[in-house]
Amino acid sequence: MKNIQLAVIPGDGIGKEVVPEALRVLDTLSEVHGGLKFDAIHYPWSSDYYAEHGEMMPKDGLDQLRQSDAIFLGAIGDPSIVADHISLNGLLLKIRREFEQVINVRPAKQIKGIVSPLGNPRDFDIMIVRENSEGEYSSSGGRVHNGEDEIVIQNAVFTKKGVSRVMEYAFQLAEQRSGHVTSATKSNGIVHSMPFWDEVFSEVSEKHSNIPTNSEHIDALSAFFVTKPHTLDVVVASNLFGDILSDLGAAIMGSIGIAPAGNINLNGKYPSMFEPVHGSAPDIYGKGIANPIGQIWTAKMMLDHFGEPEMGNVLLEAIESSLEAGIKTADIGGHSNTKEVTDAIIARIKK
Repeated sequence: MKNIQLAVIPGDGIGKEVVPEALRVLDTLSEVHGGLKFDAIHYPWSSDYYAEHGEMMPKDGLDQLRQSDAIFLGAIGDPSIVADHISLNGLLLKIRREFEQVINVRPAKQIKGIVSPLGNPRDFDIMIVRENSEGEYSSSGGRVHNGEDEIVIQNAVFTKKGVSRVMEYAFQLAEQRSGHVTSATKSNGIVHSMPFWDEVFSEVSEKHSNIPTNSEHIDALSAFFVTKPHTLDVVVASNLFGDILSDLGAAIMGSIGIAPAGNINLNGKYPSMFEPVHGSAPDIYGKGIANPIGQIWTAKMMLDHFGEPEMGNVLLEAIESSLEAGIKTADIGGHSNTKEVTDAIIARIKK
């Protein structure tokens, strides 16, 4: 059995409720199926930590995390304590950037036991691969002047290295799946970065001539997520477009509370980080009703990352089986609490 040193950051709000539940599931999987054993090291970095120390993590926080094999994050943010741009830049985005987590991967698939808001979802199964380090979220730009003369410039930075890297990852992923890659673009409106994106996509596509491809403008592609998601397999997108499409993917699944994500480091120098898409939901924190499936499905992505797809598939089957049995939290039409959902998943893993 391989020991994995897991840095655990529950963070804020419901992160402090769902992370322990997901760890219970991982411990059960380890006991029943072997393969991996997770040695969790807990870090209390959060908005509460900021209120006490004036920073989201200590000065040597990254050095502490660097020793781990992966980071398991709950949720960050409590605007009643600290502004979101401070909390995110002080912890979540700092980890992504400093640890070169240049790829963000988010699945969107029809889950058994959850009714999609789509009239005819037709068993869609999409993997969104988002560039995670540059693009429209680059911090290049600034503001000058005041009043009606004020000027704001936000620069979108696209590099050949960054764009090629995310596209190569998408093609490698497609080779393990249905084998089709769709590129999200907007070259008919964004006249510099998106034609460049298209050119690189064409170059990378030539290296993977066995994989069918197509390129769709982001507005049309957003519509396709709703009208024909079953036609999509791997979707590769820039930082902003990938962010929007992955939230849309969560919506067509039925709830953002079930959606997982992985922030992937490719060079092996630093740990990757796994987190659910949902936020800290301070309005329901402490009530025991948070949906733990997003965090638990995130654990499945982490198992896949460590080369244990069989354990991951067992976990996803247990999730779907419990949902089909009607064991759900209120956000997806059920009456169960957080612990009851986790208990049901654990019981099915043991079977």
